[in-house]
Amino acid sequence: MVSTGAVPNLAFRRLRGPRSAGEFAAAVRRSAREIGEQVACDARYIGRVESGEIRCPNYAYERVFLHMFPGTTLADLGFSSRETVRGRGARATAEIPDTPLPPTLHSDTDEESDVLRRVFMTSGTATMAAASLGFGLGTAAAAAVPAQRPTRRRVGEAEVTAVEKAVRQIRLLDDRHGGDGLYRRAAQPLRAAYALLDEGTTTRRSTSDRLHAGAGELAISVGWLAHDSGRFEDARSHYAEALATARLAGDAALEAHAFCNASFLARDTGRPRESVRAAEAGLRAAAPLGSPRLLALLALREAGGRAGLGDRSGCERALGRAHEAFGRGTRDADPEWMTFFREAELEMLEAQCWSALGDWRRATRHARRATQLQDPHFTRNLALYRAELTTDLAHAGAAAEAAATGHQVLDLLDQVQSSRIRAMLSGAVRVLQAQRGSPEVAGLLERCGEMGV
Repeated sequence: MVSTGAVPNLAFRRLRGPRSAGEFAAAVRRSAREIGEQVACDARYIGRVESGEIRCPNYAYERVFLHMFPGTTLADLGFSSRETVRGRGARATAEIPDTPLPPTLHSDTDEESDVLRRVFMTSGTATMAAASLGFGLGTAAAAAVPAQRPTRRRVGEAEVTAVEKAVRQIRLLDDRHGGDGLYRRAAQPLRAAYALLDEGTTTRRSTSDRLHAGAGELAISVGWLAHDSGRFEDARSHYAEALATARLAGDAALEAHAFCNASFLARDTGRPRESVRAAEAGLRAAAPLGSPRLLALLALREAGGRAGLGDRSGCERALGRAHEAFGRGTRDADPEWMTFFREAELEMLEAQCWSALGDWRRATRHARRATQLQDPHFTRNLALYRAELTTDLAHAGAAAEAAATGHQVLDLLDQVQSSRIRAMLSGAVRVLQAQRGSPEVAGLLERCGEMGV
């Protein structure tokens, strides 16, 4: 069993000084923006650090904290080493021999994952939630819980926090490894979250709102895993579920997110007009939220749909609005899920617009820029951006460079499980077949054949 004891982090508490937890969280967010990070730090997160619940921050928070306190180490800030935290998580997993986690699903947040498991195994919530939201305990944990119909009971802070943690964990694992290996397992906490909505009662409106928002965000996250792994109808269903939850709860931020992903899916599945309509609906929902970055991403979704329609002028107008909104910078109102949306992603999405319009020179320029800007910690996106660059180079007639970039994608496929990325690389390979007499291309084709791409 994992110990539930936590040692307060007194060193971190001293660093906060006389500031409130909320004031200190705002300082963390400001420092993050200074170095190009986006963290959704709030008073609850600071409290969890100071209580010792978080023994080691993830990489994004580590970079922010070390920027805030130059010359310090994690140990100086009162944290345990990442190796120690990982070791504990590995031992906890090893206690369940019949359901080990695949090596590719280990993450830097074993500490937070352990908290999530404890909450749902000890809170006495509905049996389904206890078994399913123990995201990683699998069938062994389910077998340990008596089979019975979930009983109606009160839902409080512990349950809502666990739903929110499940969303964060899924997003982090997706950033590292792609959707193929995660989708089936991620569907379990989603079912559990909606079981809480159906079977639970809350006494406070704020708790109910957080539960609805958490369940909706979880539906979008699982929908994205389905999307990334080529399960398009499943993705469509999950996005619709999130949109319905947003409408029921009157949650404009969740509604904008659902429309954003629905637009992306429509573009990827050859429904550009629907993509444009969904992006426009998302823009209407997002207008009062105070997040220029969200408006920028939705404008890029609209641009992608218009490019799919062959509407070059409409696409260029949407791209102009995206750049204008992006240039207004980050805000405290930016949604937590948008941590991936940096300049590299903007360049990537613009590259895809020019690809759809057949302007391979411009597409190549923006795709190359995306690969140069991308944070190496986002392994899935690093592979994605290089796959896009390979495709654009192949169409632009730069066969040797396309082959070299294709090899870089293949180098990452042992870490990234994404049907979407493999499909993009396969498309580039088909274009390069015409240049198979080139030694560079021949080498790539041979390696792709060996790897089944």
